[in-house]
Amino acid sequence: MLGLPGLDGVGLVHTVFGSAALLLGFLVLMGRKGTLIHRRLGQSYAIAMIALNVTALLIYDLYGRFGPFHIAAVVSLATVLAGLIPVVFRRPRESWMRHHAALMCWSYVGLFAAFVSEIATRVPGVRFGWGVVAATIAVVIVGAVLINGRVPSIVRAVQTGRPS
Repeated sequence: MLGLPGLDGVGLVHTVFGSAALLLGFLVLMGRKGTLIHRRLGQSYAIAMIALNVTALLIYDLYGRFGPFHIAAVVSLATVLAGLIPVVFRRPRESWMRHHAALMCWSYVGLFAAFVSEIATRVPGVRFGWGVVAATIAVVIVGAVLINGRVPSIVRAVQTGRPS
């Protein structure tokens, strides 16, 4: 489809949801927290991520069977769902917001790692496996530093009525 190898209907839908999730997640991360816009963008991000991961589970072009990227999709799906549970139930009472923020940030880190890995594997001379591993490690390290450094202060600001 569209002259791109491996881009069939499911691949195209997967790409659309991935692009939407990248944009929506960025807007959620950069916007004020705790607002109606944050909630609506976050809901849209979660829907896009769920659809992205479901379509990922339907793609078998690379290995012809269930492979490591399907496992990553299951982990990503679990992270998004785990990030939604504290918001829906407001539990644990004292720390639901921290759990939600950290898990949703990690879901975006995983999404961004997949995006950067996809780009890295397209660079001439970069071997597929090394491109995926190097890109993923780099994004996860940067993500961990940002999440551990920023999420606690953002959650504190929202809890004290000064949304970031």
